[in-house]
Amino acid sequence: MNDPIVKVEKLSHRYSVQWAIRDIDFEITKNGIYGLLGSNGAGKSTTMNIMCGVLKQTAGNVFIRGINIRDNPVEAKRHIGFLPQKPPLHVDLTVEEYLRYCARLRHIPKQEIEKAITDVMGRCAITHFRKRLIRNLSGGYQQRVGIAQAIIHNPEFVVLDEPTNGLDPNQILEIRKLVKEIAEERTIILSTHILSEVQATCDHIRMIEQGRVVFAGTVDEFDNYIIPNTLIVTMISMPPADELRSIPGIAGVEELGGPKYRLKFTDGQDVKERIIETSVARGWRLTEIFAEKSSLDAIFAELSKK
Repeated sequence: MNDPIVKVEKLSHRYSVQWAIRDIDFEITKNGIYGLLGSNGAGKSTTMNIMCGVLKQTAGNVFIRGINIRDNPVEAKRHIGFLPQKPPLHVDLTVEEYLRYCARLRHIPKQEIEKAITDVMGRCAITHFRKRLIRNLSGGYQQRVGIAQAIIHNPEFVVLDEPTNGLDPNQILEIRKLVKEIAEERTIILSTHILSEVQATCDHIRMIEQGRVVFAGTVDEFDNYIIPNTLIVTMISMPPADELRSIPGIAGVEELGGPKYRLKFTDGQDVKERIIETSVARGWRLTEIFAEKSSLDAIFAELSKK
């Protein structure tokens, strides 16, 4: 099929009189992990719930493989797997009983259900817990069961809402690894407000603030959204700060301790070359020079205007 995996057109929704999202547009044409980033209340959950057919939008359209989810929700949902922020688990069932129940909800043919359960338990590394009550599993394994129900029908498009929320550091690493493995065969949208989660897991980012898309691009493009204006330099023979300030294009000098300086520059075109040339001429013995990237927090703040 040549249709985009997901296409969102002029999507808008309001609760009572307040708009939660306005005129959201984006398209996903290839597999990978797409981070849906934004601060709390930005409109992420509203967007996801509409995309998964949980909420009916006020205006606009969502197409899953060319199928309009508002006009043909049952057919569109065949292509979708969804893990809400709170996994929809029936904790008094065993893992196997719960996944059989989910398989029936997904209209998997009766003769294929056992194979689907076996396959998904193997994929999510929960086979050894198949007879255990879900309430007796750790948080990390309950999350694995939640992911298993989202992919048991082998959907092309999977939406995960805060999949590592509330987990300990080891469980977070395990879930990240699982998500990356699942993404090898399908498209995943991962909603989060945790910047390190995006950096560690995602290939692409869509950022929503105040109900509108404010950024769409790769993680590298997000990292470089703010053009660097500082350099970190290391010199064995430390010059006085005034000498560094005298180099054309240098607007400020900060001593970082030892042989390191942070140099703020206004003219990025040739400032590195000028520093290198001056260091050679004056015997400063420059050993390191690199542009200092803005932190993810700074980029997030810039995009969200906070």
